[in-house]
Amino acid sequence: MSRRKSIVVPEIAHRFPVPNACRVGNLVISGSIQGIDPVTHTMPSELTEQCSNMFSNMKSIIETAGGTTDDIVKMTVFIRDRNNREPLNAEWVRMFPDPDSRPARHAQPLQIDGPSLVQCDFIAVVN
Repeated sequence: MSRRKSIVVPEIAHRFPVPNACRVGNLVISGSIQGIDPVTHTMPSELTEQCSNMFSNMKSIIETAGGTTDDIVKMTVFIRDRNNREPLNAEWVRMFPDPDSRPARHAQPLQIDGPSLVQCDFIAVVN
């Protein structure tokens, strides 16, 4: 039996045969997490809604992997307009309100075609 476990959240599963994340032991690493609405399966046009969905989708993935958002140690955010981080930062503070207990975060330019304005991935250590 493989010690590697694919993590799939059906509402936001990738179209391709790729899991949302992978867990080996207590380490969880996600793939790309988008701001898609998990109910309608549509991408909102506004950055604020995409950020809200992205953080909610990230929470669903880590919980499906057996952890919580407190287990996330690093988040990489890919954002189309790096000068417009206010919606991102608002969701960041909502998810991680304690300034003494936040994951590391790094922002990169999002250079893809399509409606996605923001995406992320994460690394977590689950107890």
